[in-house]
Amino acid sequence: MPALKLCVFDLDGTLVDSQHRIVAAMTAGFAAEGQVAPMPDAVRQVVGLPLDVAIRRLAPGIGGLQIERLVEAYRDAYFDPRNDGEGPEPLFPGTRQMLDAMEADGWLLAIVTGKSRRGLLHVLDAHGIRQRFVSLKSADDGPGKPNPTVLLEAMAEAGCTGRRTVMVGDTSFDMETAVNAKVAAAIGVSWGYHDAVRLQAAGSVIILDRFDQLPSVADGLVASQQEE
Repeated sequence: MPALKLCVFDLDGTLVDSQHRIVAAMTAGFAAEGQVAPMPDAVRQVVGLPLDVAIRRLAPGIGGLQIERLVEAYRDAYFDPRNDGEGPEPLFPGTRQMLDAMEADGWLLAIVTGKSRRGLLHVLDAHGIRQRFVSLKSADDGPGKPNPTVLLEAMAEAGCTGRRTVMVGDTSFDMETAVNAKVAAAIGVSWGYHDAVRLQAAGSVIILDRFDQLPSVADGLVASQQEE
């Protein structure tokens, strides 16, 4: 049998265009606690971090129980049923076709995200794609990015080695996680929340402009590992 190969994806900013809902929930959460809301671009820059860490970066003068209240206020706003009428956060163009192509090429698929498990499943189920992934790792499963623990756990669940694994993401946190886990390659995408300079500085070996580039790129990167 051919050796297993695993492609691990970030969620927000990589597979799903969630910035509108995240920014709106953060704005509402801060308002509920009587705090001045952070600027949208500042919110986008911390997407991917565990929620409490992200809020601490957005409001460095706030601490203790107030951070916990802001976390809960954000979650209440994010999962407010009134937002469901707008439909789920959309998948980025080409996502479904890319997942089809990767599976057809023999790749196992997984997700490692800073989102809560509830948020992760909410998005995947809204698009009917939960069952496509052999491992789903969220902020509830261990230390957040760039700590590699949950990525290593996803690899173990898939039965795949680092030399046969690639990580795809849109932020420096994703690239750092991949580097820390010593996977075959950290692959950036150009349509997310961090720019190319930041992705490259964090360890990205290539940055995709379209998802249809991924199957051949990922195969080439894993093959190059086997040749070393």
